[in-house]
Amino acid sequence: MSQLPIPQHFQPDRVGEIWRVPYQDLAIAARSWAQQHQLRPTAAGNAKVRLLLIDVQNTFCLPDFELFVGGRSGRGAIEDNVRLCEFIYRNLGEIDQIIATMDTHHLHQIFHPIFWIDENGEHPTPAVTTISPADVAARKWRVNPDFGTEQSQLQAYALHYVKQLSDGGKYPLLIWPYHAMLGGIGHALVPAIEEAIFFHGIARTSQASFSIKGDRTLTENYSALAPEVFTNQLGETIASKNDRLIELLLDSDKLIIAGQAQSHCVAWTVNDLLTEIQAIDPKLARKVYLLADCTSPVVIPGVVDYTDRAEAAYQRFADAGMNIVKSTADRDFL
Repeated sequence: MSQLPIPQHFQPDRVGEIWRVPYQDLAIAARSWAQQHQLRPTAAGNAKVRLLLIDVQNTFCLPDFELFVGGRSGRGAIEDNVRLCEFIYRNLGEIDQIIATMDTHHLHQIFHPIFWIDENGEHPTPAVTTISPADVAARKWRVNPDFGTEQSQLQAYALHYVKQLSDGGKYPLLIWPYHAMLGGIGHALVPAIEEAIFFHGIARTSQASFSIKGDRTLTENYSALAPEVFTNQLGETIASKNDRLIELLLDSDKLIIAGQAQSHCVAWTVNDLLTEIQAIDPKLARKVYLLADCTSPVVIPGVVDYTDRAEAAYQRFADAGMNIVKSTADRDFL
């Protein structure tokens, strides 16, 4: 099937805005679109082409929100999502299912300011404070006692946690601004992306899948497939892999991946997926396609720039057999 035109309802100049998706009107338009372009329900075919969208949420994708991923251009996530929406619409007939992960947080989590205090009872400044094993051992930062949990055990866990990050080659514990808060507007999908997912679901009679990540109190979850740390200082399990999502992704005939941020949640998810693939059959990496122009790295001007790390990760994935492609390139991979 050749690429489809972009439906008239899509407005690229509104991708950086918030609005209510008009579901019923969109459903009618999608059914008409499916008939006009002879799109078949996904159940009528045998192929399993899946599109994995990682954390395409307001909190990461809109400039007025907490953790906008601007990349070096300053408009990274907006430009990425314009291309991503166009990719979905042009390839409605080829994409069988869309899977969206959603970073999901509560107030009291180990990477939020309120979890920690210094000797003066002050919380760490988000986006600029990292907490190292030395900081915790010296009690420069300690667990906030006001939550009433067992302090000695939680403090021991905190030291265990940052050591696990350091020993495992993970990013150090960065205190993030409150973001992707469950129940808040920042947690929601970007309206333009939500609209495209809904339109695809109606046009192809395909149920999208949504996967929550990051809601564990005592660990970060950059990856959609696994937490940063699995056990506490006593060896007890505090979080586990998302086996259901792993199985769904590995079951794909072709798996296309996009989302935010390239340097963090996207890279960590792909890395964990590659680990699963290599444990089964390294050749399975060939069925994974990373949309390089639909993701951007974290860049905080004057503070940190993860672009080089993101590009190094993508090169490592390519070396392992995964395909680095552009959404606007010839569609020879679909």
